Amino acid sequence: MNALGPVEPGDGTRPLASSPPHPHGPRGPFGSRHGRLTRLYGRHRRPVLAALTAAAVLAAGVLLHLTRPRQPPPPEPPFPPQVTTITYLKPQARGSDTDNRSFTFHVEIAVESGPPVTLVRLSQPYAGLSVNSDPPTPFRTVAGSPRKIAITLRVTECGELPENVGLPFLDVTLRNTRAIRPHSFILGPRYTQDLSAALQVACGNSFR
Repeated sequence: MNALGPVEPGDGTRPLASSPPHPHGPRGPFGSRHGRLTRLYGRHRRPVLAALTAAAVLAAGVLLHLTRPRQPPPPEPPFPPQVTTITYLKPQARGSDTDNRSFTFHVEIAVESGPPVTLVRLSQPYAGLSVNSDPPTPFRTVAGSPRKIAITLRVTECGELPENVGLPFLDVTLRNTRAIRPHSFILGPRYTQDLSAALQVACGNSFR
């Protein structure tokens, strides 16, 4: 029986030596370019991913800001007459040499809350009386710190005054950081009685 074995090289012949593999892959027309692209991607992959992550975080923050409900603005302070009180205290004791045409009494001004209130102007409704105050206007009062005011009314013309005053009041102009407002304060029956008595002393003969 004949058997066909491997072909032996003939005399003077040898097998072709195989080329060693290229360390970076095949050196075909596309092998070298593919390797460069792979290395380039490897070098820039982390910076690109970091930039994309930062952009995503920024976009999420902007979206959260746009969708978050806006806080309402703080409430405006009240108008000054809403938080200001003026209370009649007492008339000033008269001395023997006191001018009978002047009547001085004391009030207390207080601010309940909010920003300070400035008393800009002080007056009264009768044309025959002039008004001065100590401290003089304008002056400021802060919340929680009442101030006492001495107010002096001086009779300038008895003919311009009523014989019997009804409910006399003080006209004031108040200002705070929100607005400036005029307001009238009725000081109560004690003030009415004391003012009527003072006008009788100053203008008693003129009323008869």
